[in-house]
Amino acid sequence: MSRPGHFSCAAMVGPYVSQTYAAVRQTAVGCYRGGSISAEPRINDRIRVPEVRLVGPSGEQVGIVPLAKALELAQEYDLDLVEVAANARPPVCKLMDYGKFKYESAMKAREARKNQAHTVIKEMKLRPKIDPHDYDTKKGHVVRFLKQGDKVKITIMFRGREQSRPELGYRLLQRLAEDVQDLGFVESNPKQDGRNMIMVLGPHKKKTEAMAEARQAQEARKAEAKANPGRSQNPADEAPAEAPAEASAEA
Repeated sequence: MSRPGHFSCAAMVGPYVSQTYAAVRQTAVGCYRGGSISAEPRINDRIRVPEVRLVGPSGEQVGIVPLAKALELAQEYDLDLVEVAANARPPVCKLMDYGKFKYESAMKAREARKNQAHTVIKEMKLRPKIDPHDYDTKKGHVVRFLKQGDKVKITIMFRGREQSRPELGYRLLQRLAEDVQDLGFVESNPKQDGRNMIMVLGPHKKKTEAMAEARQAQEARKAEAKANPGRSQNPADEAPAEAPAEASAEA
């Protein structure tokens, strides 16, 4: 009870702090009673239940056994007792090599991230009166993007009086779409966007397929280089080596 003229701590901290304190205390009590705030499963002596539903190393159902018996079997097989379904009643535990399990899971996750395809939209900007050489260069970039399985956003930029002739940009976009029709298709038809005209090309080949083909080509090059370590990959590099011999023969 507070004295007259004094304020209690509860009144000073307010209801929000009191609720926060209660939540933290409840979490601490749960951890003390065997709970865990970690995402990893409980193993061996960290499991705090009287009995478990046990699964053998090969996936066979052993049944409901006391925790002490399950730990004894784990020691007998030189394995870990891992809690795989904590919310079940009783919890489901399995006998496994937990270190090996974590390593294999990490490798699977890494491989899944490696094979994951991210949708990428490349952009290429052109002018309505583009030079033929510049057009071929820009088209080469578009071809490379489509082969990689990426989408390409083509933007025609109009300036000055060019804005009064949108048909120039439309014909240029149609020409580009026809030139790369073997690799991609028109996903979004040409449309005017302020001073620009935009068209989106989509690849016929999926991103995952393009990535797989790129990896296969890289592995093939590595295998060829390993099979012929002393041989140059560029035939032109071997030609100058024969020139001195011919010159000495003529002398």
